Amino acid sequence: MNESEIEMNAPQNTERRNLLRLSLENWKTTGVDVRSLSFSPSQRTGVHSHPCPVVGYIVEGAAILQVEGQPEQRLDTGAAFYEPAGARIVRFDNASAERPLHFIAVYLLKGEHPLIEMLG
Repeated sequence: MNESEIEMNAPQNTERRNLLRLSLENWKTTGVDVRSLSFSPSQRTGVHSHPCPVVGYIVEGAAILQVEGQPEQRLDTGAAFYEPAGARIVRFDNASAERPLHFIAVYLLKGEHPLIEMLG
């Protein structure tokens, strides 16, 4: 079913907003791990990577995301994000010195493995 067919079959009072669309060619997901994460004001993750793709949603607050080789992005409440498998994540930080950050991370697993590897 394509996107326009989905829209046509949705209940009348349903509002849909596209947050993120991506293709995961050559990735066979064997499981999903969904986590709710909260960061304190000014909290930084540090350079890291994930062995699987990660798709996320900012529930409250704002984050700064930078994948190595790409420009820094500010992710405000309601934004969706993507971290590719194996990529160096240079930054995933709480953008605020005053407010906490709350986000949902969906790890698209391929077998059993840790969810994150800290790189320094």
